[in-house]
Amino acid sequence: MGINVKAVERKIAYLSKEKDVYMYVMQPMFYNKLTPEKVIQEAAIRGGLTTAVMKVAYSALSEVLKAWATEGHSVAIPGLGTMRFGLRADAVKSVDEVSSKLITLRRVIFTPSVEIKQELANTSISITCYDRNGKIVKNVSSKDSNDVEDTEGDGKENGGTPGGTAGGSTGDHAGGNTGDTTSGTPGGNTGESTGGGSQTGGTGSEDGNEHIVL
Repeated sequence: MGINVKAVERKIAYLSKEKDVYMYVMQPMFYNKLTPEKVIQEAAIRGGLTTAVMKVAYSALSEVLKAWATEGHSVAIPGLGTMRFGLRADAVKSVDEVSSKLITLRRVIFTPSVEIKQELANTSISITCYDRNGKIVKNVSSKDSNDVEDTEGDGKENGGTPGGTAGGSTGDHAGGNTGDTTSGTPGGNTGESTGGGSQTGGTGSEDGNEHIVL
């Protein structure tokens, strides 16, 4: 098993004033989305249970996640990791300005388990390169460092402290969509995401504003 990636040659206008500046932009290739019914069916087969029993178990787990996460708990998802609810909010200097209006975004935060991250690190990657005309020009095997991003973790990653009191979202985005993720042919608007940064919580600068990430 492995992850298939395509590198498509696209025009990246914002990087230079010159015309027709092309660069190879990589993105994972996804074939389809497994439906809940398919997931339950596969889990039932692997667990030696009936589909009906597995469906009830999945439904019960979903209810537990919703009930405890809305109470402010970080809830373990056996074999996968943990899930919690969080938010992004503007920061203000005066306590008189504090209100729910400062909240700009509610978030669902999933932190994968060590086993899941190790599985990803051990997964091979195959890259298929397409030129601007959609022709395959090269195939590349995985030789990356196998590092796995940990954007949430325990709050100690990337300079943060437990509870999320430092850090922030510092990446910038330029351009637009990078094309079709379900086929091997070029498509979509030009542009890509550049930059990045930590999203482990705390205050940070985003679009010129101060935000709290919890």
